[in-house]
Amino acid sequence: MRRNETTLREDVPRPVIAFGSEYPDGHVIAPHHHRRGQLLHGSTGVVLATTRHGTWMMPPQRGMWIPPGVVHEVQMMGEVRMRSLYFAPEAIHGMPERCQVVGISALMASLLAEAVALPAEYELDGRDGALMTLIQHEMRHLPSLPLSLPMPASPALAARCRRFLRSPTPHDTIDGWREALGLSRRSFTRLFRRETGLSFVAWRQQACLMAALPRLAAGQPVTTIAIDLGYDNPAAFTTMFKRVLGASPRAYLRVS
Repeated sequence: MRRNETTLREDVPRPVIAFGSEYPDGHVIAPHHHRRGQLLHGSTGVVLATTRHGTWMMPPQRGMWIPPGVVHEVQMMGEVRMRSLYFAPEAIHGMPERCQVVGISALMASLLAEAVALPAEYELDGRDGALMTLIQHEMRHLPSLPLSLPMPASPALAARCRRFLRSPTPHDTIDGWREALGLSRRSFTRLFRRETGLSFVAWRQQACLMAALPRLAAGQPVTTIAIDLGYDNPAAFTTMFKRVLGASPRAYLRVS
């Protein structure tokens, strides 16, 4: 029987624990944290993780790293079939201290499939232990992907960002935002970068991208998504998508 995260015992005396889970569309896992670091990998659906520092979106066939002790809420967009690895803190030195979305190589995907089939207290010697040791090495080579959206701490600016996320568009301007907040252009751009680590234009682009990914994964036409997001034509949206993620929308989400 497939083990589920709800049965997770972090005190299992193994450096890495593997679980397989399935969730319906719209399922939400309330804010929680783990003593262990966690790697998520979804074969279907889109996973959204939110912490006090921002939001991360994991498309199908990608992964997400969640460090030990980080409080996070998880939301499923579409039916999600997921594999999770939980690493004892001493087993995963050198990983980032904040969440990040990562690429999953063919080797790592195969290792994940093998890992979830092992018993919880697998043999440390022999093939099982060697497989889990190889996973620990591979973790450090997973490439980071630009699929995070940092949120500001300033209440007024955070409220403006949340309002934008409900209806993202590439046509919002710095002047429109800074006038609404009663700031000079210079004060606004300094505040925005200080609070988010990004320029306003880069953050706006990232928000539009993250709004598009769940709809692309659900099979909606690129033209419909581009027009709904306010792009003048599908080509403009595709150009933005390729510039950020290195592939066209359909190629990026294609299951290999």
